[in-house]
Amino acid sequence: MKSLLIILLAIMISSCTNSKSVDQHAVITTKYGDIEVLLYNETPLHKENFIKLVQEKFYDGLLFHRVVPDFVIQGGDPLSRTAQPEDFLGSGGPGYEIKAEIGSPHFRGALAAARNQNPEKKSSGSQFYIVTGVGVSELQLNQWESQRGIKYNPAQRAKYIAKGGLPSLDTDYTVFGEVVSGMDVVDKISAAHTNPTSRPVDNITMSIKLK
Repeated sequence: MKSLLIILLAIMISSCTNSKSVDQHAVITTKYGDIEVLLYNETPLHKENFIKLVQEKFYDGLLFHRVVPDFVIQGGDPLSRTAQPEDFLGSGGPGYEIKAEIGSPHFRGALAAARNQNPEKKSSGSQFYIVTGVGVSELQLNQWESQRGIKYNPAQRAKYIAKGGLPSLDTDYTVFGEVVSGMDVVDKISAAHTNPTSRPVDNITMSIKLK
């Protein structure tokens, strides 16, 4: 009887385990290759939403519609699926926003949620960007700490100085993951020829699957 109770308890604990506490990777496939990202457990609303959209194949066929060298590559606008070359993109979404879960810094390779200008800093329901960024110095980090009221810990400071990124975006946007392989692909996309609206002249489509 005691053994049966232990088994039942183990089943109950297992059934309570959900995506909030399990590491989840996703693979973004492009014509330049694959980008693998890790979704953070610390941002459960964004993680669960991204997983849901990937499972629905929401992203398949969408474009990286905004590419700014030394800054970010951005995609996830559903209007991009059937967009004409002259169309301006960036306003589309699934019809909802996500509550901000701001905390993680914008290191090079950070996966973050785009958003419009709203006082609550709610994220777009689908649009995301990956940071390419620039080099960051100790002095710049000191300046951002002073201007934004941020306090970077030693590990964060060391990572910014070693990898670069965009501390200018910290405290304003939710970072919900990071690239774990394929930054060379991100850099290839970042180098794409773009029109005056920062949209690549030659479409760069994506498909995303969970790993």
